[in-house]
Amino acid sequence: MRHQKKTVKLGRTAAHRKALLANQVCSLIEHQRIRTTLAKAKAVRPLAEKMVTLGKKGSLHARRTALAVLRQKGAVKKLFDDIAPRSAERKGGYTRIINLGQRRSDAAPIAFLEWVDAPQVSHEEPASSDKDRKGKETKGKAESKTSRKGKKAEPNDKKTGDE
Repeated sequence: MRHQKKTVKLGRTAAHRKALLANQVCSLIEHQRIRTTLAKAKAVRPLAEKMVTLGKKGSLHARRTALAVLRQKGAVKKLFDDIAPRSAERKGGYTRIINLGQRRSDAAPIAFLEWVDAPQVSHEEPASSDKDRKGKETKGKAESKTSRKGKKAEPNDKKTGDE
């Protein structure tokens, strides 16, 4: 029975698991949102929230502790300067997991792990602009093929002109 065995092993050794979780948290800090399996997202979440708690403390000891876990100076700097101040009002629950369904290849459950206080980036593009873009791409490809033929014809003309 698995009573009181909290660690999710993820089929890895302890060192591999520790490195995996640290890299996942660094990716979450850098990209604001990561797409991973549900089991990994659930395993990464407590570590990510502990790092934000350290970031909210802001002391030198907290910074060194975070650096010892994450091992990336840039990620720790962004955590303490950007992410932790955004979550200053919040007492916990800094991340959210959004289920995405199953992966096509092996049917593993996939999820987004993201910051709750992440800035919203909206991409507002009407559907008609996508069609226009596709039309422009096909024209661009057709023009590039003719220009290639033109470029190939010019060196041949120069060679025949020299002879």
